Amino acid sequence: MHIMKEGLAGKIAKVFIGSKLTVLLMIVFMVVGVYSSFLIPREEEPQIDVPMADIFVGYPGASPTEVETRVVKPLEKLISNIKGVEYVYSTSMNEKAMVIVQFYVGEDIERSFVKLYNEINKHMDQMPEGVTFPLVKTRAIDDVPMLGLTLWSESYSDYQLSQMAQELETEIKKVNDVSITHKIGGRNRQLRVVLDKDKLASSGLDFLSVSQMIKASNTQLRSGSFDTNDTEFLVNTGKFLSSVADVENLVVGVQQNQPIYLKQIATIIDGPEVPQNYVSIGFGQASDKSQTYKSEYPAVTISIAKRKGADAMKIAEVVLDRVHHLRKTLIPDDVQIEITRNYGETASHKVSELLLHLIGSIFAVTLVVMLAMGWRGGLVVFLSVPITFALTLLSYYMLDYTLNRITLFALVFVTGIVVDDSIIIAENMHRHFKMKRLPFKQAALYAINEVGNPTILATFTVIASVLPMAFVSGLMGPYMAPMPIGASIAMILSLFVALTITPYLGYIFLREKDKKGGVEKVQKPLEETFIYKVYNKFERPLLESKAKRWLFLGGTFVLLMGTTVLFFTKSVAVKMLPFDNKNEFQIVIDMPEGTTLERTGVVTQEIAQYLSTRPEVVNYQNYIGTSAPITFNGLVRHYDLRGGSNMADIQVNLVDKGERDIQSHGIAKLLRPEIQKIAFKYSANVKLVEVPPGPPVMSTIVAEIYGPDYNEQMNIANSIQDILKNTADVVDVDWMVEANQKEYQFEINKEKAMLYGVAPQQIAYTMHRALSNSPITNLYDENAVNQVGLVLSLDEKEKSTISDISQLKVKSEQGNMIPVADLVEIKETIAAKSIYRKNQKRVVYVMADMAGELESPAYAIIGMEEKLSKIKLQEGYTLNEMYLGQPDFENNYTVKWDGEWQITLEVFRDLGIAFLGAIILIYILIVGWFQNFKAPIVMMVAIPLSLIGIILGHWIMGAFFTATSFIGMIALAGIMVRNSVLLIDFINLRLTDGVPLKQAAIEAGAVRTTPILLTAGTVVIGAFVILFDPIFQGLAISLMGGTIVSTVLTLLVVPLVYYMIERKNYK
Repeated sequence: MHIMKEGLAGKIAKVFIGSKLTVLLMIVFMVVGVYSSFLIPREEEPQIDVPMADIFVGYPGASPTEVETRVVKPLEKLISNIKGVEYVYSTSMNEKAMVIVQFYVGEDIERSFVKLYNEINKHMDQMPEGVTFPLVKTRAIDDVPMLGLTLWSESYSDYQLSQMAQELETEIKKVNDVSITHKIGGRNRQLRVVLDKDKLASSGLDFLSVSQMIKASNTQLRSGSFDTNDTEFLVNTGKFLSSVADVENLVVGVQQNQPIYLKQIATIIDGPEVPQNYVSIGFGQASDKSQTYKSEYPAVTISIAKRKGADAMKIAEVVLDRVHHLRKTLIPDDVQIEITRNYGETASHKVSELLLHLIGSIFAVTLVVMLAMGWRGGLVVFLSVPITFALTLLSYYMLDYTLNRITLFALVFVTGIVVDDSIIIAENMHRHFKMKRLPFKQAALYAINEVGNPTILATFTVIASVLPMAFVSGLMGPYMAPMPIGASIAMILSLFVALTITPYLGYIFLREKDKKGGVEKVQKPLEETFIYKVYNKFERPLLESKAKRWLFLGGTFVLLMGTTVLFFTKSVAVKMLPFDNKNEFQIVIDMPEGTTLERTGVVTQEIAQYLSTRPEVVNYQNYIGTSAPITFNGLVRHYDLRGGSNMADIQVNLVDKGERDIQSHGIAKLLRPEIQKIAFKYSANVKLVEVPPGPPVMSTIVAEIYGPDYNEQMNIANSIQDILKNTADVVDVDWMVEANQKEYQFEINKEKAMLYGVAPQQIAYTMHRALSNSPITNLYDENAVNQVGLVLSLDEKEKSTISDISQLKVKSEQGNMIPVADLVEIKETIAAKSIYRKNQKRVVYVMADMAGELESPAYAIIGMEEKLSKIKLQEGYTLNEMYLGQPDFENNYTVKWDGEWQITLEVFRDLGIAFLGAIILIYILIVGWFQNFKAPIVMMVAIPLSLIGIILGHWIMGAFFTATSFIGMIALAGIMVRNSVLLIDFINLRLTDGVPLKQAAIEAGAVRTTPILLTAGTVVIGAFVILFDPIFQGLAISLMGGTIVSTVLTLLVVPLVYYMIERKNYK
């Protein structure tokens, strides 16, 4: 018997196969792995580093256009100069502006912000007079609150609830790792001085003089000290206003030598402010509270966000524990606390679910191996997998990854592949032990040498196929990167385990004992085994006859072409990522500008009423005039800045996903038509916003309209809105242009004012004081958490019409009282609209969402071209369409499609490049190993073959072809090539033994069929567990369909093609 040359694999195995250390190593690895799985923080979404910042600037008295010219344009220029900035969005409004800066994904957050501050501070001297200092607020993924507590009660008002919430919030803030908390809803305390117009006039006072008197009386100062008899005494002068009585008894003027007290000309109220928002909670049919509590109750929500890298699950437990503890002391029994969001819990659910999947797939894989190789073989493989994973978890911990759905998923995805190395080696040892040609130890080493080196190569081909995906750019990057990296680490470790621990285990477990006294079982020669007979029957005719050969290959090719047609007939739809099954969604309501808070409340309540009748809804919170705690989407869409009398949000919490059949996306689709009906009745614009599965975007479909004239851009936007409304499957269409709102312009007649001895500033100030409701000074209260403002105002009914307001009187220099109406001209205009810009170009946005059969924005956008050409434009202008980038010039009109569509394009483009990269890498690896340029091409044949299975799989399951499906396809390339490598390597081994080519091809096929089918089986079964995860379904389908089809075809096609190429050399 010739002894084979020892390869690298054999050398490694030789060291470990008899060593006692191996057992110790196994135990150490396991302990370390289990320990690190407890140390790694758990969360649901992956960690995304997108440095973003909002910059707020005020410019009192300026119109949007002036704000744009004077403030926004210079700011944009500065910010665009900073390295690493990807987008600069800006909005110019009346008297203020907001600029949003978005850096490239993965830029260092701290550095980016330092650059930003630097750049702004450096140029503050160039800002016009009167501009406020820019306020920079940074935002990150951790600003999304992970816990929401809603306090509500039947017997307390929102004002009282607000005070309890304040105390509770203070306590929660003390918890370690809690970063930022917000109290939403409830009214704050305020001291209101409601002046009586007539009494004010008769006592010869006006707004201005009263407010100056109040301010002047509210002082208290350290005056200093004096010394007497070697002792120092301190002096304090004045006293702050600290109670209602203090304010009532202020002397604000003198008439006929009598003091005028403030209480004579005004009513003074200490209590809740005029409502700016209404927050309430209600229950749906899924909650057992819906029977007892049938209406809606005032509520206050506290939202809690965590620090970066902290474990959501642990913090949630600590906070809830603290709240439970405070129930006894701080919060009365008849105030209820509802947990309206707990991402810690959902994260740990998700993580546990995936860990279960993981364990499930390990068991399933072990079962398959046991069926094929007996329970001992199964045991060998079963022991090697947990060790691999234990080491992988350790490396996750070292790399600062968290356990989230992406990193864990990488493990599930790799289960089937990880086992392969061990299977191949164990199976070959098993085969050699059965042959009984060599003593056991040598047989083991021989077996490892035979397949060890190709196994190393094969593992690296799989790594080569997955690794390029780590370089997907854009927002999808962080979603994609942990998978290839995690998978590659797991694969390298599995190779290490397969070469060290598997031989040791195999050597112990797989030896066939000689039965004492019994007759020895004779090992059947290869030619008589069942697999050989079957394989021979299929493969031999193909090798012998030219006609059959070409017919078979032609048939396969036609099948491949046929399946790709399914893409074009839309039988298989392409989408970026399908929706995950969540327990919540939000309803975002926008009324036309100028709608009162109460009117907005009516619409919201009617929609809420409908929600309370639904069996899927547990509870819902209405946030009228303010914003609900943001989700992942709200972070990018800036929902936390929503507020004002024409806006409302409803947070809807659904039954836990275990207790319902229909997915959250399905529920949203179901409720949308009814909700839109209600909205239509009140001409409200309503969107149903779900938590996005992938990176958050402005909207699924965004059309950005650029051009030379802003009004015309708005007209085009309006036409596009109409087109979208009439496009199938497009829902929730909206645009970012405010409705017309009436504005009264009081123009001061300068001559008249001077004649009467009234300064124009006096008039402006009086009007501002009467209408703005902003505090003139603060009440002194040592224990109040928030400042208690002192507000000077008119009675609500005295400022309800324009004529009432213009009857306000001001005091002239001569001491006469003159009504404002005599000094001004009143003009009615329409309020100026905000101006939006993106990367220094004016833009109008139109947004929409998709729901229905084809949910991918691609299909809605592709059919647009002809419809856009029908929009009428001014003479000499045309409307162009763009998909990536931004128009270079603004001298013509352009529609640029953005939103999820943009990310879809980028991701598929990057994945395509990754796929190419993978194929090239694999080719290089194989050429390096076989030293032959043609052989690798044979091995690559398997790659397109897997497409047949993938597309058919999606078609049969009726699933979307998503980014994860693409990943599956790329990973498959590696797995398929690995099978071919093992096949061809074996053919070469037989050829060096002097077996004729045809025979070698058939023998190789027969011998390697078992391990190839086994590895295929493990991939399929490992993937089967993921079929039910809505996001990763595509990947599972790709792996399963592709593996089944291409394994069968590989076994037949690869030896065949190899034979056809090599035939000339072996005549």
